[in-house]
Amino acid sequence: MSRQVRDYIRTIVDFPKEGILFRDVTTLFADPRGFRMAVDQLLHPWAGQRIDQVAGLEARGFILGGAVAHQLGTGFVPIRKKGKLPGATIAQEYTLEYGEAVMEMHDDALSPGQRVLLVDDLLATGGTAEAGIRLIERLGGEVVGCAFVIDLPDLGGRRRLELMGMEVHCLCSFEGH
Repeated sequence: MSRQVRDYIRTIVDFPKEGILFRDVTTLFADPRGFRMAVDQLLHPWAGQRIDQVAGLEARGFILGGAVAHQLGTGFVPIRKKGKLPGATIAQEYTLEYGEAVMEMHDDALSPGQRVLLVDDLLATGGTAEAGIRLIERLGGEVVGCAFVIDLPDLGGRRRLELMGMEVHCLCSFEGH
């Protein structure tokens, strides 16, 4: 029986706090076949389309986004938590389950009209991804789609991004949070 991406992901119970089922993609990254499968499947819906940049959300989105950018022959743009980028940045606030946070990207990371694929490991509420989309759009970029390894559909992130007009591609889903 052939393995699917989901089979490479380990679940850690009660991390980072009691009641949470943490979906750990480090086991996926550590396996050469699993990692290649994930990268290939993340970019598949956009194969043959013009993509100028891949943007990855901190931190596991850097690993995946860098690999996807390499496969597509494009550049990579990091979208980071506030205070982590050394140059001039633009910032976007977003809401977390228990408060607010800020994502940033360099103010010269994109040129107007560039087509950007947004990549991360996990889609939960969609807040971080929405912040990334807003940053890309503020610099004049066009988000061609959003690609995630894992969707947690109970948390509504996919619907949130689709209501923004985004094409969302997830490799697998897990019920719960």
